[in-house]
Amino acid sequence: MYNLALETKNIAYLGAKVNLSQFDLIKQLPELKKECPWLKEVNSQSLQQSIINMESAFKSFFKGGGFPKFKRKTSGGSYPIPQNVMVDTNTSELIIPKFKKKGIKINLHREINGLIKSATISVTPTGKYFVSILVDTQKGMPIKAPITEETTVGIDLGIKDFAISSDGEVFENPKHLKKAMDRLKFIQRKHSKHKGKKTKQRLALLHEKVANKRKDFLHKISTQLIRENQTIALETLAVKNMVKNHYLAQAISDASWSTFVSMLEYKADFYGKNILRIGTFAPSSKTCSVCGNIHKELTLNERKWTCGCGTTHDRDINAAVNIKSFALKNIFSGTERKNHEELPTLVGVLTHEAQPIASGVGG
Repeated sequence: MYNLALETKNIAYLGAKVNLSQFDLIKQLPELKKECPWLKEVNSQSLQQSIINMESAFKSFFKGGGFPKFKRKTSGGSYPIPQNVMVDTNTSELIIPKFKKKGIKINLHREINGLIKSATISVTPTGKYFVSILVDTQKGMPIKAPITEETTVGIDLGIKDFAISSDGEVFENPKHLKKAMDRLKFIQRKHSKHKGKKTKQRLALLHEKVANKRKDFLHKISTQLIRENQTIALETLAVKNMVKNHYLAQAISDASWSTFVSMLEYKADFYGKNILRIGTFAPSSKTCSVCGNIHKELTLNERKWTCGCGTTHDRDINAAVNIKSFALKNIFSGTERKNHEELPTLVGVLTHEAQPIASGVGG
């Protein structure tokens, strides 16, 4: 449904220069069901949600994201159920539309506390099925903790070491992909020769194992940092530009900095903690955290350096200290970027003294 909606939208724009909305496509579902009766096996809301998801992908594209791509069955997939979801905890069964007479047996990962709103069933490339259940707990988000220097930690993300804190704590980079690379190459060579389902399954299982190890590591580190600190300061990294460096692309992708930062952000919201950011081009590594001098000639290979003031720095720890210092300075001086709601508007900036453009062009 997602692929068909995407293709229809593309053809309509390229051929007739018409931008079909999600509502235009949803109205066509009854006719599509006449053509493909097997679509009636799926509840209508799920079909509609697939079209809505496609439209969301286009909105993301117009905001600077990638152009929506067609989905492949071999990469797994997901099945949205936006309403009428129930879980029978006595029999451990998931009950969804079209499955009301006979539920789906599940293993409950945790107790469900709250009102069930929706669910998404997904399948991995290795054939494992999962259901994510969204519940409304009727609880508001906790109040953010006050920002103080004593309860703030700066975090510098790297490749050699995954993360270094301004307190001097070092989190080693496990490099899961690099460790599994020899095995991956062996199976890939075998897959390229035989292209059998068994070899393909082994390759998918190994990739899944690497991904699970990486995700487990990121969860543990992000949870520890959130529990131990009230405020975490980070540097905004331009990962998309950084992976263009072919020498570092694999190592950067293996580190999964973007996923790690996302984990920190949503966990900070859950526990009432703060996330502060400094700009991408802030000289956190080249600035002496003691005297403030900037050493512009410092190269990436110099892991330790001595400032003119006599202080010897570990490059990464010094960067983490500066990230904390820069972030706090932005907050306390009020120079941090405001929310969109607080930004000036055209109407708000307009004054009665402003002259119309025509008055300056012979009008």
